[in-house]
Amino acid sequence: MTSSDEPGEDIIVNGDTPGTGKPRFRKVAKTKEMLSKQAVQTKKILSKHAVKIAKQAEEHERFINKVTHLLGVLGFGGFCFLLGARPQDIPYVYCLFYVIFVPLRWIYYRFKKWHYYLLDFCYYANTIFLFDLLLYPNNEKLFLVCFSFAEGPLAWALIVWRCSLVFSSVDKIISVLIHLLPGIVFFTIRWWNPVTFEDMQPEGTSHRISWPYVEDKAYLWTWLFGVPLAAYTLWQVLYFLIVNVLRRQRLLRDPEVMTSYRELSKKAKKANNLWWRLGGLLGDQNRFLMYILCQAIFTVATMALTVPIFLSYKFHVIFQILKVSASVWNGGSFLLEVMPRQVIVKEKKKSDIQMQPVQSQQDQPSDLVGNSSEIHQP
Repeated sequence: MTSSDEPGEDIIVNGDTPGTGKPRFRKVAKTKEMLSKQAVQTKKILSKHAVKIAKQAEEHERFINKVTHLLGVLGFGGFCFLLGARPQDIPYVYCLFYVIFVPLRWIYYRFKKWHYYLLDFCYYANTIFLFDLLLYPNNEKLFLVCFSFAEGPLAWALIVWRCSLVFSSVDKIISVLIHLLPGIVFFTIRWWNPVTFEDMQPEGTSHRISWPYVEDKAYLWTWLFGVPLAAYTLWQVLYFLIVNVLRRQRLLRDPEVMTSYRELSKKAKKANNLWWRLGGLLGDQNRFLMYILCQAIFTVATMALTVPIFLSYKFHVIFQILKVSASVWNGGSFLLEVMPRQVIVKEKKKSDIQMQPVQSQQDQPSDLVGNSSEIHQP
């Protein structure tokens, strides 16, 4: 066979004019088009699956929130009934709440890297409350110290730090109860508990309206202000040693581990508010010391207010109403202001997921046209 006959074999094999090679490129183009269509279909399937999973998770979360809301409302109503019917049992309800929910919160916070929150003063004080109510219920001096903690820093933290009573959130309910319940417990012991009246009846006194039976103002200032302030100072020293000395390297290695100072400073810096500017008065390197100083001033002021609260039944009742009202108001603000913004963010993420296959379909034809023009380019 001569060399001039060789192109004839190409004609038989390829089925086209010799030297063009177009059928081979058409096969490549069809293969690419088929693969691109399969890729688009796969993206559609994956996006639909992702949307389905997101809807299932949303429905599950909505169901859990409804159950939590139901149990929260029923529990709050039952507590109010028990508060009026048997006030002497309120301390035991509080102890049951503490021994169940605080360990569970530690497990949850450990998973979220929030467990250093349990070193805060509120948990330190609540642990002392537990010892007082279960082991030393008739100790008048320890009662006064606990009263100062409960109706001082813990109570005012509900107002200052905007704790929100949201029945659909277990975490928020526990945060409110950690600060609110101790004050109600010691309010009932101070004014309403008939069992305590009989147990602590002073000698030579036939009738009185409350326990402890205290007339000496200096005694009150000592055990409602001086001794509690010393106990608070002890906690502050221990907190500083644990967080800033013993666990300092651990916190520096992992910025996701949260403490109260980290969270507050992060929010204050983002908002650039008064607290952030106040914390920088001594320089950025001393912000933690300014945080301790501001917290100490807050504690001194709130503990000083416990003396008039202890002496006046009307003042104490008004203070209880103020605490509950502040928590409910903050909860309403969360439901009406914060949650709608969260829903908008979720809907935006959902729409982004749904728009991905549409964008892929719009982008794909232009890629195919570009590829085909390159293939058939002379």
